[in-house]
Amino acid sequence: MTTSSFESLEEAIADENFPEVDLGLRRGRHIGREDGIAYDYLVDALDHLEPFYRRFGCELVQRADGYFYLLPSGDRLGRRQLSPGEMLVGQTLALLYLDPATLQHGGVVQRETLLQRLSGLLGVEKLVRTLNPRRKKFDERIAAETVRTKVTGALRRLTDLGFIDSVDDAMLRLRPALLRFAEPVRDLSDWNAALERLIKSGEIALGEADEDNVDGGNGAEDDDEEEAGG
Repeated sequence: MTTSSFESLEEAIADENFPEVDLGLRRGRHIGREDGIAYDYLVDALDHLEPFYRRFGCELVQRADGYFYLLPSGDRLGRRQLSPGEMLVGQTLALLYLDPATLQHGGVVQRETLLQRLSGLLGVEKLVRTLNPRRKKFDERIAAETVRTKVTGALRRLTDLGFIDSVDDAMLRLRPALLRFAEPVRDLSDWNAALERLIKSGEIALGEADEDNVDGGNGAEDDDEEEAGG
C-alpha cells in the first residue's frame, strides 16, 4: 500500500522539486538523506517515478544506506563511467568511510589523510601511473604535484556526483553513497581487508560499473601540466 502524497505521475512531476532532482539524477548524482528536501521528495514520489524512469531505460535505485541513483539498463541516457583515477579515489574514500575513526569524527576526514592512505596502499610510483596513465615516465620531482592535481580533480567530480561534500580546502565529509565502491566486496565478512586488496591489485569496480551512468565526462586523463583546482 503506497503512502505517497502524490495521486498520479502528473502530480509528482508537477512538483517544484522535480526539475532539479531529475536533472541531478540524469547527470549521475546520488541523492541522499543529506540532501534533505530532494531526498524526501524521491521517497514520496518513488512509486510514480520508478515506472517513469523505466521508460527511459533506467532503474531508479533506492539503497537502504539512504540514497538514490539512476542505473541505466539501455543506451537512451548513455553509460558514461568514472575514470580509473576517480574510481581509485572513490574506493579509498569508501575504505575511509568504513573506518571507525571516521565515524568518531562525524564522517569528516582530512584531504591529507586521503593522500596518505593512497600512497600507503599503492606506493607513489604506482599511484602516479594509475592517476595519470598517459604519462610514460615516472618523475619523482613532480610526483607529489601530480598526485595532488589528479586527486583534486577526482574529488571535484565525486562531489558533483554526490559521493562526498567539500567542507573546506582541508576537510571532506563522506556520504553513504561511497558504499557503492564497496559493492564488489559487500557480501564478505571483512569489507575493509577485501577493499584494500581490490585497491592494491588495481581491480576497479563500482557495483554495476559497466552499466553505470555515474560520470558527467568522458573519463579521459589530461597531461601532468593540468593546473590544480581548489
